[in-house]
Amino acid sequence: MNDSKAIIAKRIAMELNDGDLVNLGIGLPLYVSNFIPDDVHIFLQSENGMIGLGPIAEPHEADPNLVNAGAMPVTILKHGMYFDTATSFGIIRGGHVDATVLGALEVDEEGSLASWIIPGKLVPGMGGAMDLIEGSKKVIIATTHTNKGRPKIKKRCTLPLTAYRQVDLIVTEMAVMAVKDDGLHLLERHPDVSIDMIREQTEATLIINDVKIMEV
Repeated sequence: MNDSKAIIAKRIAMELNDGDLVNLGIGLPLYVSNFIPDDVHIFLQSENGMIGLGPIAEPHEADPNLVNAGAMPVTILKHGMYFDTATSFGIIRGGHVDATVLGALEVDEEGSLASWIIPGKLVPGMGGAMDLIEGSKKVIIATTHTNKGRPKIKKRCTLPLTAYRQVDLIVTEMAVMAVKDDGLHLLERHPDVSIDMIREQTEATLIINDVKIMEV
C-alpha cells in the first residue's frame, strides 16, 4: 500500500463509529480495516457473506478459504459469522448497513458516482456497488484525487453512473469534501497541500469556508 492509499484509508477509519455495521468495497476501501482505532468496535461486512472481518491477512496468516469480496485474504475476529450471499444482500438492501466505503473512477459535486465501467473496456459487471450505495445510510468515497493528473472530482460525471446524487463524503490523499444541498464543501486539506493546489486539481466547484488540517 502506497502513502496516498494509507492517508485515505486512515482518514476514513476516523469516520466510523462504535457499533457501526460497515461494508468496504473492493480495492482501496479494503485497507480501511487496517486503521480502525483500538477503542472503536465496528462490524465489517463482506458482501460474499461475512460479518466480523479483521485486518487484511499477513502472508503467514492467509487462509485460501477466508477471503473478502475482492478475493483478498482477510482475518476474522472472535464471534465473526458466515452466511450465504442472499442473506448478505438482504442486509444491504434492507438498509441495515450504517456506512459503505467505495472507490471511484469519477465522483461529482452533486454526489453522483461512476465506479464500474469505462466505455470500450471489458469489465465483469457492476458487482454490489449499486446495492451498497442505495442501501447504506452513509456513503463514503475513497479515491486518489487525480488519475495521472486528470481530475477525478468532477462538476458532472462523464462515465456511466453507478448512482445519482447518493455520495455523502469524499476522501482523497489531498482533501476531505462533503456533498451538501448547496454543493461540494472542502472540509479538510492535507498539511502539505494548499487550498490553491486542491483547486487546481479539482474540476468541481468547491465551497470553502473553515478548512481544517487533515490528520495524517
